[in-house]
Amino acid sequence: MGNLLKVLACTDLEHGPIVYLDFEHAQPTEAETAVWNQVSAVLEEAHGILAELQSYNGAGQEIREAIQNPGDLALQEKAWNAVCPLVAKLKRFYEFSLRLENALRSLLEALTSPPYAPMQHLEREQALAKQFAEILHFTLSFDELKMTNPAIQNDFSYYRRTISRNRLNNQQLEAENEVNNEMANRMSLFYAEATPMLKTLSNATTKFVSENKTLPIEDTTDCLSTMACVCRVMLETPEYRCRFTNTDTMLFCMRVMVGVIILYDHVHPVGAFAKTSKIDMKGCIKVLKDQPSNSVEGLLNALRCATPPASSCPPHTGDTQASVCDFNTYFLFPVNLQVHNTTPKR
Repeated sequence: MGNLLKVLACTDLEHGPIVYLDFEHAQPTEAETAVWNQVSAVLEEAHGILAELQSYNGAGQEIREAIQNPGDLALQEKAWNAVCPLVAKLKRFYEFSLRLENALRSLLEALTSPPYAPMQHLEREQALAKQFAEILHFTLSFDELKMTNPAIQNDFSYYRRTISRNRLNNQQLEAENEVNNEMANRMSLFYAEATPMLKTLSNATTKFVSENKTLPIEDTTDCLSTMACVCRVMLETPEYRCRFTNTDTMLFCMRVMVGVIILYDHVHPVGAFAKTSKIDMKGCIKVLKDQPSNSVEGLLNALRCATPPASSCPPHTGDTQASVCDFNTYFLFPVNLQVHNTTPKR
């Protein structure tokens, strides 16, 4: 695979080392095969999940007619028959998030395990790094579609209201056998999130760090920050962008960059926006702002939704306070962010 990735530290990137992570053509080595096969089995379902979500139109018309005519049993039955297969589909999406969580854990174990440093892992295990990126790409794609489709929560809310009403009347519907009360509660929490898949992965990453107490937290955060740095440099450097053979790779890299930033922000003690963060947030945001707004609006919204706003945080000091200030700068003030060169002119 050659020297596709040569990174000594994120701070070295500005001095111009060769930085390129092959998201298009990386193939697993023998050492990667076991984990790669496990994750690949999960990722094979991802395209189908996205296609189903993209074509999800909901049962809005049927639900409105049923609500407006509560005494019309035919309309009630029509709405129920329209909603039930949609809820079954939402259940499949939720169950897929659990399989994705397990796949992420397997990749984190492989990419952070001793004796190699995170940088060495990314160089040695490019195929696993590519799968990690594909999971993030799917996650951001799923959440972008979910955020723009209110029918999902409307359908599920109607389903739960109907179930509750029938229970009060001592009636049980067949659909309850497929989505029982416990499953419905878990699905409700999942879809209540603005970015449910990203929330699942963030929680999984935090859990991975807390359960692996012998593994330094820096091994995980350095893996995430390095991927963010690599994506940023690939996006902002013409000589690396010209290596992309697929027109979708630009958006792929942007989604991966945003995904690892959010995971880093959840796992790192002071977050991604602190001055001590190993992620160049100004550079990353500038890369996004330099793209057409319609292609990055969903990614910027994901950053806003998945990182805690200053108003909801308790008083902070030191680096954490700086993190809150940076968050305000990026997202709370209506400015067009530009990264200015503060080096004095010669």
